[in-house]
Amino acid sequence: MATVVHDVPPAPPTGRDWDRFLARVNETVMQHPVVTGNEYCIWFARGDATREQVRDLVQQFSVFSQLFIVAQLLKTINASTLEQQRESREILANELGVVFRSGRTTPKPAQPAGADDIDRLGDPELVSTEGTVDGGTFRFTATHFEWLLGVAKPLGLEFSELGKRRVGWPSTIHYCDELARLYGSEDPDIGEGASFAVENWAAAGFWKQLISGLERFRDRECPELRLAFFTWHDRVEDQHAAHTLDELREAYRRPDFDEEKFLHGAREMLDGVKAFWDGLNERRLQTAGA
Repeated sequence: MATVVHDVPPAPPTGRDWDRFLARVNETVMQHPVVTGNEYCIWFARGDATREQVRDLVQQFSVFSQLFIVAQLLKTINASTLEQQRESREILANELGVVFRSGRTTPKPAQPAGADDIDRLGDPELVSTEGTVDGGTFRFTATHFEWLLGVAKPLGLEFSELGKRRVGWPSTIHYCDELARLYGSEDPDIGEGASFAVENWAAAGFWKQLISGLERFRDRECPELRLAFFTWHDRVEDQHAAHTLDELREAYRRPDFDEEKFLHGAREMLDGVKAFWDGLNERRLQTAGA
């Protein structure tokens, strides 16, 4: 189960103001409808999605995946400290194909290695979910968008139908634009609020819901469907959840911290996330009716 803010006691010394702020964060973030009851993901987890509905999910997710890079670059540029910028660059570089370097040994292909074996080293089933990109290896096949191309192929989706702004629905584009505006904001309080909200939404279980529905769809009619893109991200988010409270404390202890801006950024970011899922939910209801 993902860590949530109210599950972790504050580290002393904090004081009454911290406790009050933590209660407001819980109300704004952890009680937001997209965290407590994402209608689309609850439905999708049942495994009733048709091929067309799975195609819709993968296509719109690919647009989000690609345009997230824009928001992450803005977050990197607008970082308040070198440490924050390095953390943002870690995420950006990993999205673009630099694998995490950890203490664990990456599985190596038998010698002599062919091109297919080398490509497998970028497979999300083999790529580490922890460590650092500093000293890591870049691989085209480790680019997260290329992982999604592998998901889309058995669904009949072509490269030209994926990741482009022009194939995004209005609800998807609104979400991506909100990511750039809030998550990538020049205002550190807005940006930190949006980042905190995104991390806690991502750790609240939607990856597991998507995996559950995709597994059922795969077993029912698409045995060649690869799910490692989703399972890799699910493992990563489980790890990220444990760090969000530390980041919240750091933000709160800044002398110029603006509590209202932080909560505003968090709230509007989650509203943008909800718009993305609401768009998918409206489409699935339309297709079900048709």
